[in-house]
Amino acid sequence: MVDTVGIVGLGLIGGSLARRLAQRGIKVVAWNHRPHPYAQAEADGIYCKSTIAELMSADPDVVVLCNPLKAMPAILAELKPLLAKSPRTTLTDVGSVKGMVRDQVKAAGLGECYVGAHPMAGNELSGWRAADPHLYDDALWAVTVDEDTAYNRFFSVASMITHDVGNRIIVLDDETHDKGAAMISHMPHVVSTALINELTANPDRNVAAALSAGCWRDMTRVALTDPDRTRAMVEEDALNVEVLLRRMASRLTAMADQLHNADASAIGRFFAEGDPFRRYKAEMSSTDAFTRQELEIPEQGWQQTLLFSARRGEAITGFVNLRQAIIELRPAI
Repeated sequence: MVDTVGIVGLGLIGGSLARRLAQRGIKVVAWNHRPHPYAQAEADGIYCKSTIAELMSADPDVVVLCNPLKAMPAILAELKPLLAKSPRTTLTDVGSVKGMVRDQVKAAGLGECYVGAHPMAGNELSGWRAADPHLYDDALWAVTVDEDTAYNRFFSVASMITHDVGNRIIVLDDETHDKGAAMISHMPHVVSTALINELTANPDRNVAAALSAGCWRDMTRVALTDPDRTRAMVEEDALNVEVLLRRMASRLTAMADQLHNADASAIGRFFAEGDPFRRYKAEMSSTDAFTRQELEIPEQGWQQTLLFSARRGEAITGFVNLRQAIIELRPAI
């Protein structure tokens, strides 16, 4: 089990994770590129270090990289000689794009100690001031592995998330994760931003803004995020986002044509097509929709076993032992 966790970067995600772990009794050592969060972080029980070398001197079981992706190569280069002296330390991250991070980790010669991770938690805010341990309440993490991932490395990250953070995980390969993240996060950020761009370009924008209520609020919340942060996230997953945006544009163009032609039948099909998702959301709201059982994890082919489990709609909530996971079954689309 994990005793000490290193956090590199005390922004919204890293700061919230550090506070969450410290509250739950884990020793957290942290480094941030600027020391402005340190006074409050120390008061919250987080041991702040002036250098990454000092962080590594605490011999963390897991180091979580919560830094911007553009800073990753420099941080990995600094970590490489330090991890050589701490071979049992497992490296993970919280980035929303996994394939690019794994490529950078492998380029730095650290592939054998890396397990990818992405917490599905966040909001439109940023920085240490917005860090909140409750950000991780009932959160799901995607943990990404490849054929070379050592099971003990995976288990360190998985047990930290399930036991120490108190969250659920699904296990994916990088490509599956990045396509899924593009669908439910990166592409919607673009669509949400397009909505506010359309509003600001409208000559009656102040009238429209005055009329806006719940629908507009929910559709545009993520467009309030720091635009530079959103731009970087979308660019990092550009190929997948491009495919989805072109598909979305085709759907919208077809709907415009149907409205122009007053094609009531086609318009009806458009609004009914998503019924499977509506039923899924209704089932998810039921208090007795979730059940738990155990899943044996084989020594050979464990990556595929856990990927198939994720595709069935199952999530790991904990472990009975090294090779026996507790899974939660939820409704599936």
